[in-house]
Amino acid sequence: MKEGWINSTLGETCEMYQPKTISKKEMIVDGEYPVFGANGIIGRYNQFNHKESQLLITCRGATCGAVNVSEPFSWINGNAMVVKPKAAIHSRFLEYMFRGFVNLSKVITGAAQPQITRKSLIPVNISYPISTDEQKQIVAILDKAFLAIDQAKANIEKNIENAKELFQSKLNTIFSQKGEGWEEKTLKEIAIDFGRGKSKNRPRNDKKLFGGKYPFVQTGDIRNTDKVLKTFTQTYNEVGLAQSKLWPKGTICITIAANIAETAILDFDSCFPDSMIGLVVDPNKADSNYTYYSLLFLKSKLQELGKGSAQDNINLGTFQKQYFPFPDIEKQKQIVVILDNIVEQTIQLESTYSQKLTNLEVLKKSILQKAFAGELTYNEDTIPLKQVAEPMASYSKK
Repeated sequence: MKEGWINSTLGETCEMYQPKTISKKEMIVDGEYPVFGANGIIGRYNQFNHKESQLLITCRGATCGAVNVSEPFSWINGNAMVVKPKAAIHSRFLEYMFRGFVNLSKVITGAAQPQITRKSLIPVNISYPISTDEQKQIVAILDKAFLAIDQAKANIEKNIENAKELFQSKLNTIFSQKGEGWEEKTLKEIAIDFGRGKSKNRPRNDKKLFGGKYPFVQTGDIRNTDKVLKTFTQTYNEVGLAQSKLWPKGTICITIAANIAETAILDFDSCFPDSMIGLVVDPNKADSNYTYYSLLFLKSKLQELGKGSAQDNINLGTFQKQYFPFPDIEKQKQIVVILDNIVEQTIQLESTYSQKLTNLEVLKKSILQKAFAGELTYNEDTIPLKQVAEPMASYSKK
Protein backbone atom coordinates (compact mmCIF):
# COMPACT_ATOMS: atom_id res chain seq x y z
CA MET A 1 0.00 0.00 0.00
CA LYS A 2 1.23 3.48 -0.85
CA GLU A 3 2.68 5.55 1.98
CA GLY A 4 0.12 7.92 3.44
CA TRP A 5 -2.81 5.58 2.71
CA ILE A 6 -4.90 3.76 5.30
CA ASN A 7 -6.68 0.41 5.26
CA SER A 8 -10.18 0.34 6.68
CA THR A 9 -13.67 -1.08 6.16
CA LEU A 10 -16.90 0.46 4.89
CA GLY A 11 -18.40 0.00 8.34
CA GLU A 12 -15.64 2.08 9.94
CA THR A 13 -15.65 4.85 7.34
CA CYS A 14 -19.22 5.13 6.09
CA GLU A 15 -22.76 5.48 7.34
CA MET A 16 -25.07 3.14 5.40
CA TYR A 17 -28.83 2.87 5.58
CA GLN A 18 -31.97 2.16 3.56
CA PRO A 19 -34.53 5.00 3.72
CA LYS A 20 -38.27 4.49 4.06
CA THR A 21 -40.03 3.22 0.95
CA ILE A 22 -43.17 4.98 -0.21
CA SER A 23 -45.85 3.18 -2.18
CA LYS A 24 -46.68 3.84 -5.82
CA LYS A 25 -50.01 5.25 -4.66
CA GLU A 26 -48.18 7.93 -2.69
CA MET A 27 -46.14 9.00 -5.71
CA ILE A 28 -47.83 11.60 -7.92
CA VAL A 29 -47.23 12.71 -11.48
CA ASP A 30 -46.75 16.38 -10.64
CA GLY A 31 -44.98 15.92 -7.30
CA GLU A 32 -42.37 18.53 -6.44
CA TYR A 33 -39.49 16.18 -5.61
CA PRO A 34 -38.03 13.24 -7.58
CA VAL A 35 -38.21 9.79 -6.01
CA PHE A 36 -35.05 7.70 -6.41
CA GLY A 37 -35.23 3.92 -6.41
CA ALA A 38 -32.90 1.16 -7.53
CA ASN A 39 -32.13 2.57 -10.98
CA GLY A 40 -32.69 6.30 -10.68
CA ILE A 41 -35.85 8.40 -10.72
CA ILE A 42 -38.99 6.25 -10.48
CA GLY A 43 -41.60 8.92 -9.71
CA ARG A 44 -42.31 12.16 -7.87
CA TYR A 45 -43.51 12.96 -4.35
CA ASN A 46 -44.59 16.06 -2.47
CA GLN A 47 -41.94 15.59 0.22
CA PHE A 48 -38.18 15.05 0.29
CA ASN A 49 -36.13 13.03 2.76
CA HIS A 50 -32.68 14.13 1.56
CA LYS A 51 -31.72 17.75 1.05
CA GLU A 52 -28.33 17.03 -0.52
CA SER A 53 -27.20 14.63 -3.26
CA GLN A 54 -26.46 11.13 -1.96
CA LEU A 55 -24.36 8.22 -3.17
CA LEU A 56 -26.73 5.30 -3.77
CA ILE A 57 -26.10 1.58 -4.18
CA THR A 58 -28.88 -0.54 -5.67
CA CYS A 59 -29.59 -3.10 -2.97
CA ARG A 60 -32.33 -5.20 -4.60
CA GLY A 61 -33.16 -6.71 -7.96
CA ALA A 62 -31.38 -7.52 -11.22
CA THR A 63 -29.16 -4.41 -11.08
CA CYS A 64 -28.11 -5.02 -7.49
CA GLY A 65 -24.76 -3.33 -6.82
CA ALA A 66 -25.19 -0.54 -9.40
CA VAL A 67 -23.96 2.91 -8.36
CA ASN A 68 -26.06 6.06 -8.70
CA VAL A 69 -26.13 9.61 -7.33
CA SER A 70 -29.40 11.27 -6.36
CA GLU A 71 -30.40 14.85 -7.06
CA PRO A 72 -30.57 17.42 -4.26
CA PHE A 73 -33.98 17.65 -2.56
CA SER A 74 -35.22 14.17 -3.42
CA TRP A 75 -36.91 11.21 -1.78
CA ILE A 76 -34.82 8.04 -1.71
CA ASN A 77 -36.67 4.78 -1.13
CA GLY A 78 -35.63 1.49 0.40
CA ASN A 79 -34.46 -0.15 -2.82
CA ALA A 80 -31.37 2.04 -2.67
CA MET A 81 -28.71 2.01 0.04
CA VAL A 82 -27.45 5.46 1.01
CA VAL A 83 -23.71 5.53 1.62
CA LYS A 84 -22.30 8.60 3.41
CA PRO A 85 -18.68 9.10 4.52
CA LYS A 86 -18.32 9.62 8.25
CA ALA A 87 -14.51 9.62 8.19
CA ALA A 88 -12.35 12.19 6.39
CA ILE A 89 -13.26 10.94 2.91
CA HIS A 90 -14.12 13.27 0.06
CA SER A 91 -17.61 12.41 -1.26
CA ARG A 92 -16.51 12.31 -4.91
CA PHE A 93 -13.53 10.12 -3.98
CA LEU A 94 -15.99 7.75 -2.32
CA GLU A 95 -18.14 7.70 -5.47
CA TYR A 96 -15.17 6.83 -7.66
CA MET A 97 -14.16 4.18 -5.14
CA PHE A 98 -17.51 2.43 -5.52
CA ARG A 99 -17.49 2.77 -9.31
CA GLY A 100 -14.07 1.27 -9.79
CA PHE A 101 -12.65 -0.40 -6.72
CA VAL A 102 -15.24 -1.82 -4.33
CA ASN A 103 -16.33 -5.26 -5.58
CA LEU A 104 -19.96 -5.57 -4.54
CA SER A 105 -20.59 -8.82 -6.43
CA LYS A 106 -19.11 -10.72 -3.48
CA VAL A 107 -21.65 -9.31 -1.00
CA ILE A 108 -24.78 -9.94 -3.10
CA THR A 109 -26.98 -12.69 -1.68
CA GLY A 110 -30.18 -14.37 -2.84
CA ALA A 111 -30.71 -16.11 -6.18
CA ALA A 112 -34.40 -15.39 -6.82
CA GLN A 113 -34.14 -11.84 -5.41
CA PRO A 114 -30.54 -10.57 -5.33
CA GLN A 115 -29.89 -8.14 -2.49
CA ILE A 116 -27.20 -6.25 -0.60
CA THR A 117 -27.60 -5.60 3.10
CA ARG A 118 -25.93 -3.12 5.40
CA LYS A 119 -24.56 -6.06 7.37
CA SER A 120 -22.86 -7.48 4.28
CA LEU A 121 -21.27 -4.11 3.43
CA ILE A 122 -19.80 -3.38 6.88
CA PRO A 123 -16.72 -5.68 6.60
CA VAL A 124 -15.82 -4.73 2.99
CA ASN A 125 -12.17 -3.60 2.88
CA ILE A 126 -11.20 -0.24 1.38
CA SER A 127 -8.09 1.94 1.33
CA TYR A 128 -7.74 5.68 0.88
CA PRO A 129 -5.24 8.53 1.39
CA ILE A 130 -5.26 10.04 4.87
CA SER A 131 -4.86 13.46 3.28
CA THR A 132 -8.11 14.87 1.90
CA ASP A 133 -5.98 17.10 -0.33
CA GLU A 134 -4.55 14.00 -2.00
CA GLN A 135 -8.06 12.60 -2.38
CA LYS A 136 -9.16 15.82 -4.07
CA GLN A 137 -6.12 15.69 -6.35
CA ILE A 138 -7.03 12.14 -7.42
CA VAL A 139 -10.64 13.21 -8.00
CA ALA A 140 -9.43 16.11 -10.17
CA ILE A 141 -7.27 13.76 -12.26
CA LEU A 142 -10.12 11.27 -12.67
CA ASP A 143 -12.58 14.03 -13.56
CA LYS A 144 -10.26 15.32 -16.28
CA ALA A 145 -9.52 11.85 -17.65
CA PHE A 146 -13.16 10.74 -17.66
CA LEU A 147 -14.30 14.00 -19.23
CA ALA A 148 -11.92 13.34 -22.11
CA ILE A 149 -13.06 9.72 -22.35
CA ASP A 150 -16.74 10.68 -22.31
CA GLN A 151 -16.14 13.27 -25.04
CA ALA A 152 -14.31 10.68 -27.11
CA LYS A 153 -17.20 8.25 -26.63
CA ALA A 154 -19.70 10.91 -27.69
CA ASN A 155 -17.66 11.61 -30.83
CA ILE A 156 -17.40 7.91 -31.65
CA GLU A 157 -21.15 7.43 -31.23
CA LYS A 158 -21.76 10.44 -33.47
CA ASN A 159 -19.38 9.00 -36.06
CA ILE A 160 -21.39 5.77 -36.05
CA GLU A 161 -24.56 7.81 -36.54
CA ASN A 162 -22.93 9.77 -39.39
CA ALA A 163 -21.92 6.54 -41.13
CA LYS A 164 -25.51 5.26 -40.95
CA GLU A 165 -26.84 8.58 -42.23
CA LEU A 166 -24.56 8.30 -45.26
CA PHE A 167 -26.26 5.07 -46.30
CA GLN A 168 -29.75 6.47 -45.68
CA SER A 169 -28.89 9.60 -47.66
CA LYS A 170 -27.71 7.56 -50.64
CA LEU A 171 -30.77 5.33 -50.40
CA ASN A 172 -33.08 8.35 -50.40
CA THR A 173 -31.26 9.95 -53.35
CA ILE A 174 -31.50 6.84 -55.52
CA PHE A 175 -35.15 6.09 -54.88
CA SER A 176 -36.51 9.64 -54.76
CA GLN A 177 -34.73 10.85 -57.88
CA LYS A 178 -35.83 8.13 -60.26
CA GLY A 179 -34.44 8.15 -63.78
CA GLU A 180 -35.97 7.59 -67.19
CA GLY A 181 -37.63 4.24 -67.75
CA TRP A 182 -38.46 3.58 -64.12
CA GLU A 183 -41.85 1.98 -63.50
CA GLU A 184 -44.10 1.88 -60.44
CA LYS A 185 -45.07 -1.70 -59.59
CA THR A 186 -46.58 -3.59 -56.68
CA LEU A 187 -44.66 -6.40 -55.01
CA LYS A 188 -47.17 -8.90 -56.32
CA GLU A 189 -46.40 -7.83 -59.90
CA ILE A 190 -42.72 -8.77 -59.54
CA ALA A 191 -43.27 -11.93 -57.49
CA ILE A 192 -43.41 -15.68 -58.13
CA ASP A 193 -44.92 -16.13 -54.66
CA PHE A 194 -46.26 -13.43 -52.35
CA GLY A 195 -48.27 -14.00 -49.18
CA ARG A 196 -48.34 -14.35 -45.43
CA GLY A 197 -46.54 -17.07 -43.57
CA LYS A 198 -48.49 -19.87 -41.93
CA SER A 199 -48.77 -21.15 -38.38
CA LYS A 200 -52.23 -22.67 -38.07
CA ASN A 201 -51.82 -24.56 -34.80
CA ARG A 202 -52.96 -22.95 -31.55
CA PRO A 203 -51.16 -22.33 -29.34
CA ARG A 204 -48.33 -21.35 -31.66
CA ASN A 205 -45.71 -22.35 -29.11
CA ASP A 206 -47.10 -25.89 -28.79
CA LYS A 207 -44.10 -28.12 -28.03
CA LYS A 208 -45.35 -30.81 -30.39
CA LEU A 209 -44.46 -28.56 -33.38
CA PHE A 210 -40.77 -28.13 -32.64
CA GLY A 211 -37.49 -30.01 -32.65
CA GLY A 212 -37.19 -31.20 -36.24
CA LYS A 213 -35.07 -30.30 -39.27
CA TYR A 214 -37.07 -27.40 -40.70
CA PRO A 215 -35.90 -23.89 -39.71
CA PHE A 216 -38.55 -21.66 -38.16
CA VAL A 217 -37.95 -17.89 -37.85
CA GLN A 218 -40.02 -15.11 -36.28
CA THR A 219 -40.24 -11.31 -36.35
CA GLY A 220 -37.45 -10.86 -33.80
CA ASP A 221 -35.03 -12.78 -36.01
CA ILE A 222 -35.78 -10.45 -38.92
CA ARG A 223 -35.48 -7.31 -36.78
CA ASN A 224 -32.03 -8.32 -35.53
CA THR A 225 -30.61 -9.09 -38.99
CA ASP A 226 -28.69 -6.94 -41.45
CA LYS A 227 -30.03 -7.88 -44.89
CA VAL A 228 -29.35 -11.65 -45.03
CA LEU A 229 -30.64 -13.97 -42.28
CA LYS A 230 -28.00 -16.69 -41.95
CA THR A 231 -28.83 -18.31 -38.62
CA PHE A 232 -31.85 -19.72 -36.82
CA THR A 233 -32.53 -20.97 -33.29
CA GLN A 234 -35.84 -22.82 -33.67
CA THR A 235 -36.95 -25.66 -35.91
CA TYR A 236 -40.20 -27.35 -36.85
CA ASN A 237 -40.64 -31.10 -37.04
CA GLU A 238 -42.97 -32.85 -39.51
CA VAL A 239 -46.01 -31.89 -37.42
CA GLY A 240 -44.93 -28.26 -37.42
CA LEU A 241 -44.26 -28.26 -41.16
CA ALA A 242 -47.69 -29.78 -41.89
CA GLN A 243 -49.48 -26.77 -40.39
CA SER A 244 -47.07 -24.23 -41.89
CA LYS A 245 -45.27 -23.55 -45.19
CA LEU A 246 -41.62 -23.94 -46.14
CA TRP A 247 -40.40 -20.87 -48.02
CA PRO A 248 -37.30 -21.22 -50.24
CA LYS A 249 -33.87 -19.71 -49.70
CA GLY A 250 -33.82 -16.19 -51.15
CA THR A 251 -37.32 -15.33 -49.89
CA ILE A 252 -37.64 -11.75 -48.69
CA CYS A 253 -39.32 -11.72 -45.26
CA ILE A 254 -41.27 -8.63 -44.17
CA THR A 255 -42.66 -8.27 -40.65
CA ILE A 256 -46.22 -6.99 -40.34
CA ALA A 257 -46.87 -7.24 -36.59
CA ALA A 258 -45.00 -6.10 -33.48
CA ASN A 259 -41.97 -5.01 -35.54
CA ILE A 260 -43.39 -3.28 -38.62
CA ALA A 261 -41.64 -3.44 -42.02
CA GLU A 262 -38.42 -5.05 -40.79
CA THR A 263 -36.92 -6.91 -43.73
CA ALA A 264 -34.39 -9.67 -44.40
CA ILE A 265 -33.52 -12.21 -47.08
CA LEU A 266 -33.53 -15.89 -46.08
CA ASP A 267 -30.24 -17.73 -46.57
CA PHE A 268 -31.98 -21.08 -46.07
CA ASP A 269 -35.38 -22.69 -46.60
CA SER A 270 -37.60 -21.77 -43.64
CA CYS A 271 -41.08 -21.62 -42.15
CA PHE A 272 -42.43 -18.49 -40.50
CA PRO A 273 -45.77 -17.38 -38.97
CA ASP A 274 -48.48 -15.15 -40.43
CA SER A 275 -46.98 -12.14 -38.65
CA MET A 276 -44.61 -12.02 -41.63
CA ILE A 277 -45.01 -11.73 -45.38
CA GLY A 278 -42.95 -13.83 -47.76
CA LEU A 279 -41.88 -12.51 -51.17
CA VAL A 280 -40.19 -14.73 -53.74
CA VAL A 281 -39.02 -12.39 -56.49
CA ASP A 282 -39.30 -13.35 -60.18
CA PRO A 283 -35.68 -12.92 -61.42
CA ASN A 284 -36.97 -11.97 -64.87
CA LYS A 285 -38.80 -8.97 -63.40
CA ALA A 286 -36.71 -7.79 -60.47
CA ASP A 287 -33.56 -8.34 -58.43
CA SER A 288 -34.12 -9.61 -54.87
CA ASN A 289 -31.41 -7.39 -53.37
CA TYR A 290 -32.79 -4.34 -55.15
CA THR A 291 -36.29 -5.15 -53.87
CA TYR A 292 -34.88 -5.46 -50.35
CA TYR A 293 -33.37 -1.96 -50.61
CA SER A 294 -36.59 -0.50 -52.02
CA LEU A 295 -38.40 -1.86 -48.94
CA LEU A 296 -35.80 -0.16 -46.72
CA PHE A 297 -36.45 3.11 -48.55
CA LEU A 298 -40.19 2.91 -47.84
CA LYS A 299 -39.78 1.47 -44.34
CA SER A 300 -40.76 4.63 -42.45
CA LYS A 301 -43.85 5.11 -44.64
CA LEU A 302 -44.92 1.50 -44.11
CA GLN A 303 -44.39 1.82 -40.36
CA GLU A 304 -46.56 4.92 -40.31
CA LEU A 305 -49.35 3.00 -42.06
CA GLY A 306 -49.19 0.38 -39.30
CA LYS A 307 -49.80 2.78 -36.42
CA GLY A 308 -53.08 3.48 -34.69
CA SER A 309 -54.03 0.23 -32.96
CA ALA A 310 -53.19 -1.18 -29.53
CA GLN A 311 -50.35 -3.12 -31.16
CA ASP A 312 -48.84 -1.74 -34.34
CA ASN A 313 -49.56 -3.98 -37.30
CA ILE A 314 -50.08 -3.89 -41.03
CA ASN A 315 -51.77 -6.34 -43.39
CA LEU A 316 -51.06 -7.97 -46.73
CA GLY A 317 -53.52 -5.66 -48.44
CA THR A 318 -51.38 -2.63 -47.59
CA PHE A 319 -48.48 -4.13 -49.50
CA GLN A 320 -50.70 -5.17 -52.39
CA LYS A 321 -51.73 -1.54 -52.85
CA GLN A 322 -48.28 -0.01 -52.32
CA TYR A 323 -46.23 0.84 -55.42
CA PHE A 324 -42.43 0.53 -55.56
CA PRO A 325 -40.02 2.09 -58.11
CA PHE A 326 -38.33 -0.37 -60.50
CA PRO A 327 -35.84 0.45 -63.28
CA ASP A 328 -34.69 -2.27 -65.72
CA ILE A 329 -32.89 -5.32 -64.27
CA GLU A 330 -29.42 -4.13 -65.25
CA LYS A 331 -29.94 -0.78 -63.53
CA GLN A 332 -31.26 -2.56 -60.44
CA LYS A 333 -28.07 -4.62 -60.21
CA GLN A 334 -25.91 -1.51 -60.57
CA ILE A 335 -27.78 0.15 -57.72
CA VAL A 336 -27.32 -2.96 -55.56
CA VAL A 337 -23.52 -2.83 -56.09
CA ILE A 338 -23.45 0.82 -55.00
CA LEU A 339 -25.57 0.24 -51.89
CA ASP A 340 -23.81 -3.01 -50.96
CA ASN A 341 -20.46 -1.18 -51.00
CA ILE A 342 -21.79 1.55 -48.71
CA VAL A 343 -23.28 -1.03 -46.35
CA GLU A 344 -19.95 -2.90 -46.20
CA GLN A 345 -18.09 0.34 -45.44
CA THR A 346 -20.65 1.23 -42.77
CA ILE A 347 -20.33 -2.18 -41.10
CA GLN A 348 -16.53 -1.88 -41.07
CA LEU A 349 -16.74 1.60 -39.57
CA GLU A 350 -19.21 0.45 -36.91
CA SER A 351 -16.95 -2.47 -36.02
CA THR A 352 -13.92 -0.18 -35.73
CA TYR A 353 -15.78 2.38 -33.65
CA SER A 354 -17.36 -0.29 -31.42
CA GLN A 355 -13.89 -1.63 -30.65
CA LYS A 356 -12.78 1.90 -29.77
CA LEU A 357 -15.69 2.20 -27.35
CA THR A 358 -14.66 -1.08 -25.75
CA ASN A 359 -11.07 0.13 -25.47
CA LEU A 360 -12.24 3.31 -23.73
CA GLU A 361 -14.14 1.28 -21.13
CA VAL A 362 -11.02 -0.82 -20.53
CA LEU A 363 -9.01 2.39 -20.14
CA LYS A 364 -11.52 3.69 -17.60
CA LYS A 365 -11.19 0.54 -15.49
CA SER A 366 -7.41 0.67 -15.74
CA ILE A 367 -7.31 4.28 -14.54
CA LEU A 368 -9.62 3.49 -11.61
CA GLN A 369 -7.52 0.49 -10.62
CA LYS A 370 -4.39 2.66 -10.58
CA ALA A 371 -6.18 5.36 -8.59
CA PHE A 372 -7.18 3.04 -5.77
CA ALA A 373 -3.91 1.16 -5.76
CA GLY A 374 -2.23 4.49 -4.97
CA GLU A 375 -0.39 4.44 -8.33
CA LEU A 376 -2.11 7.32 -10.09
CA THR A 377 -0.05 10.36 -11.00
CA TYR A 378 -1.02 12.67 -13.82
CA ASN A 379 1.16 12.47 -16.89
CA GLU A 380 0.61 11.48 -20.51
CA ASP A 381 1.93 7.96 -19.84
CA THR A 382 -0.50 7.03 -17.06
CA ILE A 383 -3.49 8.75 -18.71
CA PRO A 384 -2.96 9.03 -22.48
CA LEU A 385 -5.53 11.78 -23.06
CA LYS A 386 -4.09 12.66 -26.47
CA GLN A 387 -4.66 9.10 -27.59
CA VAL A 388 -8.18 9.15 -26.18
CA ALA A 389 -9.28 12.12 -28.32
CA GLU A 390 -11.53 10.95 -31.16
CA PRO A 391 -12.07 13.47 -33.97
CA MET A 392 -15.49 13.84 -35.50
CA ALA A 393 -15.60 12.12 -38.88
CA SER A 394 -17.49 13.72 -41.72
CA TYR A 395 -18.93 11.71 -44.58
CA SER A 396 -19.85 12.93 -48.02
CA LYS A 397 -23.50 12.33 -48.85
CA LYS A 398 -23.00 12.65 -52.58
